[in-house]
Amino acid sequence: MTDLDNLDLEKHTPMMRQYLTMKAAHREMLLFYRMGDFYELFYDDAKKASEMLGISLTARGKSGGDPIPMAGIPYHAVEGYLAKLVQVGQSVAICEQIGDPATSKGPVERQVVRIVTPGTLTDEALLQERQDNLLAALYEGKVGYGFATLDISSGRFVISELDTREALEAELQRTRPAELLYSEDFSDMLLINNLKGIRRRPEWEFDYDTCVNLLLNQFGTKDLRGFGISDARLALQAAGCLMQYVKDTQKTALPHINSIVRFNQADSIILDAATRRNLELTQNLSGGRDNTLAWVLDNTATPMGSRMLQRWIHQPLRDRVAVSQRHNAISELIDQDLYPLLHDQLKALGDIERIMARLALRSARPRDFARLKQALGLLPEIQQILKPCQQPLLTNLAVLLGEFPVEHALLESAIIDNPPVLIRDGGVIREGYNAELDEWRKLSDGATDYLVELEAREKLQTGINTLKVGYNRVHGYYIEVSRLQSDRVPLHYQRRQTLKGTERYITPELKEYEEKVLSSQGKALALEKQLWEELFDLLMPKLHELQQFANAAAELDVLSNFAERAQTLGYHCPQMTNDIGINIEGGRHPVVEKVSQSPFIANPVCLSPLRKMLIVTGPNMGGKSTYMRQVALITLMAHIGSFVPAEKAQIGHVDRIFTRIGASDDLASGRSTFMVEMTETANILHNATQQSLVLMDEIGRGTSTYDGLSLAWAAAEYLAQKVNALTLFATHYFELTQLPDLINGVVNVHLDAIEHQDTIAFMHAVQEGAASKSYGLQVAALAGVPQNVIRAAKHKLHQLESRDHQPKYDDAANITSQSQLSLAMPSTDYSPLNDHLALIDPDELAPKQALEYIYQLKLLAKKLN
Repeated sequence: MTDLDNLDLEKHTPMMRQYLTMKAAHREMLLFYRMGDFYELFYDDAKKASEMLGISLTARGKSGGDPIPMAGIPYHAVEGYLAKLVQVGQSVAICEQIGDPATSKGPVERQVVRIVTPGTLTDEALLQERQDNLLAALYEGKVGYGFATLDISSGRFVISELDTREALEAELQRTRPAELLYSEDFSDMLLINNLKGIRRRPEWEFDYDTCVNLLLNQFGTKDLRGFGISDARLALQAAGCLMQYVKDTQKTALPHINSIVRFNQADSIILDAATRRNLELTQNLSGGRDNTLAWVLDNTATPMGSRMLQRWIHQPLRDRVAVSQRHNAISELIDQDLYPLLHDQLKALGDIERIMARLALRSARPRDFARLKQALGLLPEIQQILKPCQQPLLTNLAVLLGEFPVEHALLESAIIDNPPVLIRDGGVIREGYNAELDEWRKLSDGATDYLVELEAREKLQTGINTLKVGYNRVHGYYIEVSRLQSDRVPLHYQRRQTLKGTERYITPELKEYEEKVLSSQGKALALEKQLWEELFDLLMPKLHELQQFANAAAELDVLSNFAERAQTLGYHCPQMTNDIGINIEGGRHPVVEKVSQSPFIANPVCLSPLRKMLIVTGPNMGGKSTYMRQVALITLMAHIGSFVPAEKAQIGHVDRIFTRIGASDDLASGRSTFMVEMTETANILHNATQQSLVLMDEIGRGTSTYDGLSLAWAAAEYLAQKVNALTLFATHYFELTQLPDLINGVVNVHLDAIEHQDTIAFMHAVQEGAASKSYGLQVAALAGVPQNVIRAAKHKLHQLESRDHQPKYDDAANITSQSQLSLAMPSTDYSPLNDHLALIDPDELAPKQALEYIYQLKLLAKKLN
């Protein structure tokens, strides 16, 4: 490894001294050092980039007496390589030539002009268009944590203060930052080690006074009271560190970051990290997006609408007024059949939100301005569509959308319809926008006619019919003559280039014209770049209003999307009540219904103060987990403002949703499956309230039977008597079906199945009362367990069921007490003969073996009699 601190720069060449000096200032990043048409990397950077990007590692020359490891990438392909690097959490400092090679003595002056990190991306090519790209900062106080996030591609700046580790874990799960800054004395590295792009920052960057001053300077205010955050000390320390990091990496003003919002957990339904994972809201258990709630609900017209939808899904509102406004807006869009028209218009808007960020950073490209021009031109039509709307949310969005006739006219007159990707080659500014530019272009464009005229004249004067006049970027203008006729050229022809079979010449006249044309091209390009920069200055005063327009368009997109989903998928408007309880008729699981090949069996649920806990029993694969999850998802969908997959739904006050579903371990933290289960259970028992919705599935499976049964019983009893939460408690411990007889408000329900001989059919229908049987062996047979094992299991089950007061197995391989007896098989049906018969497979017996079994059975029967 290269030791930058102990390098003797005097032993190196001037160019390598320049490189090593810049690298020392950007130690944790790869340094892309511009040399001609390539970005070069040296030493350890070259080795690292070679492995990460799959590019060749070479050694070019020596510096300080040793070969220099070297790797390079073409400058015109840099975006693709940057995308690969940021995806794995790697940051890059880009060093460009800023000096003039013609006047430089020694190495051309270079400077780091751009730093690309996973959390500070704004380039369209590097961002995932339908996912927020967040930079986060975390500060740990004596009590609690400060947390801040910034989406630099939109300017959205949010802070929060969190009291517990569980709350911080939930926030990290909700935001999933692309890059996380943390203080060097942060104590709980196990919590963040699995995140990509974590950056350790010195403690002084979190100094409170320094952080507050940074924020005041950014927002141009005397204090932070107007943002309602002046008392959030820990959060401000995180926000200040984050702001300093953005300034250091962007090296430019950040006018689009003009406000900061405090995220208050009390304003939304709280979802812990386990709940967000188990419900698969925006990410499935494999880390993908398929078969998630967002996957079903997202048919938005714009990427910015898609990103807003995902934020809504992770922040279900407790504000009933705001939720009802969304429901009413959706109803109006459906009733007036406006959502198809809105979808078409909004789709043409594109991702205005991120274009605004690039405008603010002065990094927008010509096609960004072309898209902005198109979007502003669509606003009058969108306003016309919204004109009949009466709902307050829609009328307010129409005001925020606004109209920008002046800015639209400016872009219409300045930018051609299909501009090139970059401004550097010109051809972006429309003809007629600037008279001087038109004159320089006319002079340059007239070269074609002049060359045709010159070629005809020279052919006539020289008598060389094959003579050609041409141009290339390297050698400029030339007169080309075949080598066989080169002896016929006039004396004033000056040889410029020799090729195989031809000679190229220049004349004083052509040289003079060349200088004139090239001068005009250079002046035209310089003027066009100047006019381009002036466009930023002309649009910047409207930046805040344009940001409001983008945000309003995204919200309108989500509401229009909800209207379309409701109509397409058969969703209905929920009734939000002020009571405690959830009453759903004909409820369906939105994801399972979407992927199912057969019609989904809808089911009801009724939770109320008199019916607070449902003990859910039934066979494995019978639909218990689906039923429980659909209750949670319908409740969550109602609180984000969506219609829900149910015939009718009355949703009362809910403050939190908890789930304890599934089995997984956390080996990195040294936690077994059972430990994870108990940790999640403890979190629920400590934090659930009487307004919480709790889903508990198979508590106690990971330990011995009596331990597990006791824990499940005690947890259910505590939730029902102490917490009084709205609870669905699924179990295979049939002893828990006795709870309704002991505790008011506890009710048994089950998902039914029909058994025919050794097969089973799942009905997926919820019925009142406890299940009558476990069907564990039938499910095991369906799973492909060998028949010999199934027969042996049946034999063992008969043995266990014959013993009074002895434990026996249910279908989850847990032993239950004698109370299982009446739910599985009457003990009076048992005979020792059954044990022997269960071990016999007639199809596999040889004649002699069959005869021996008959004698054994006859002898046993004689003894029993």
